[in-house]
Amino acid sequence: MVRVTCLGAAGTVTGSNFLIETPQGTKVLVDCGLFQGGKELEGRNWQEWGFDPKQIHTLFLTHAHIDHSGRIPKLVKDGFQGRIITSPPTAELCRIMLLDSAHIQEMDAEWQTRKNRRQSRGEILPLYTTEDAEASLKRLFPVERDQIVEAEPGVKARLRNAGHILGSCILELWIDTNENEPIKIVFSGDLGKKNQLIVKDPHEVFDADYLFMESTYGNRLHRSLDESKEELLEAIRYAFSHGEKILIPAFAVERTQEIIYLLAEFHRAGLLPDIPVYLDSPLAIKATEIFRRNRKYYDEEASAIAARGHDPFDLPNLHFTESTRQSQSINEATGSAIVIAGNGMATAGRIKHHLKHNLWRQGASVVIVGFQAVGTTGRKIVDGAKQVKIFGENVSVKAKVFTIGGFSAHADQKDLMEWVAHFESKPRVFVIHGERTASEALAQKIRDLLQMETYLPKWKERLVLRAREVAVEAPAAAEAPPDVQTAMLNLIVDLENELKLLRKGIRSEGAQRRLSEDDLDRLRYIRGEIQAALSGLQDSAP
Repeated sequence: MVRVTCLGAAGTVTGSNFLIETPQGTKVLVDCGLFQGGKELEGRNWQEWGFDPKQIHTLFLTHAHIDHSGRIPKLVKDGFQGRIITSPPTAELCRIMLLDSAHIQEMDAEWQTRKNRRQSRGEILPLYTTEDAEASLKRLFPVERDQIVEAEPGVKARLRNAGHILGSCILELWIDTNENEPIKIVFSGDLGKKNQLIVKDPHEVFDADYLFMESTYGNRLHRSLDESKEELLEAIRYAFSHGEKILIPAFAVERTQEIIYLLAEFHRAGLLPDIPVYLDSPLAIKATEIFRRNRKYYDEEASAIAARGHDPFDLPNLHFTESTRQSQSINEATGSAIVIAGNGMATAGRIKHHLKHNLWRQGASVVIVGFQAVGTTGRKIVDGAKQVKIFGENVSVKAKVFTIGGFSAHADQKDLMEWVAHFESKPRVFVIHGERTASEALAQKIRDLLQMETYLPKWKERLVLRAREVAVEAPAAAEAPPDVQTAMLNLIVDLENELKLLRKGIRSEGAQRRLSEDDLDRLRYIRGEIQAALSGLQDSAP
């Protein structure tokens, strides 16, 4: 049997991290993301791993977003020396994103240390350093999508396009067991929606025994792209008519490039006012250059724009503001401007300065174009807060807030259902990477419409996966069937007696020292078989 421990993105959107243990004792990881969204959740980043990083030789990374990659430097710091298998664009993006994340960790620790010294308290160390991030980059092992690789003895893998951001992947795993056939496990990664800008649609997968399925927007439907474009133009025109700024908190990777792509489209169509557009994020500026270099991963529409001699990520009034001084000058200047800055949830980065200077100004626009986790500044603004705390100061929310779901890089409920419906094998679906209400809604839809078994894992829960049963046709001249009913009833009597003995043994003195998690997993396995038998009886009941 194969064990999967859900160490992140279970009951929450962030911190994606899954430990897989094979029957041969091999341990591999899927993702190693940072927890984001409030002190309690972010406190998990400092906790013990739940495994020894030195014993892990392979990490599969589905994409570069920090909630999937952001703890890799800490993993390396704590002893990981294996390979990080990922797509070439993801490897490129991680080279800038992990260094940026390390810089933020160092700056936050330095700020907290200065604050502590004023209160005669101790030094705060960063979660990891730039040196740790640089060491982690040496572990990256880019693999092109759509080819099967043997990652470990008994573990084969293939990356498929997830359509979420540049380089994002679905992960297919084949794990050898003691059975005739390997267990196939699919991790959806973060799935993009159909007809998303720049990147191709998610790859369709048809077979798996078990599916770990994201559910970020499992209970929501996005607006259409055309409606979202019109709403973005409305936000721009509103602030422009009042001589105020349009603030767009955006993640450095994908969302920023999509916004620039659309603004360039508006410009070519004569719809964009003649105002400056500032890309105020050194990280996003570097990411945009990576997008420009990776044209072979574009979808047909973006490829066609490039083929006509246009740069999909350029327009005449676009300014890259790399230095702190250039960023400060944006708020010193009067008049309307579009400001795109990170981070996307307004929890860190230059967007916090822009919000401090403009959120209280009537006539300004704040455009929310991505998912906002519970506890973040962006989520508070979306939820209608009258004030939010920025740099320790309460700032009134007087700007007009536009929440545009159609630009999300995540599939909505309809897209997710269409993607999972392609599985002809009816896998058991573990619904992950979503807030509880979103995950529950998607799981219910999958059960009701697709008749697939679903389960919502809890944080740190260990799942025991067994090989899928294979149906065998009876021979033409079959022998008379045995009295299965009597045999099962006799077996249940034996099981009941043995369970009584087992209960007595567990309660006996000294049992605690002899019991292990392997014993617990054996019981879980037996329980799973009993539940399968019960399910079969219920399905066949008149």
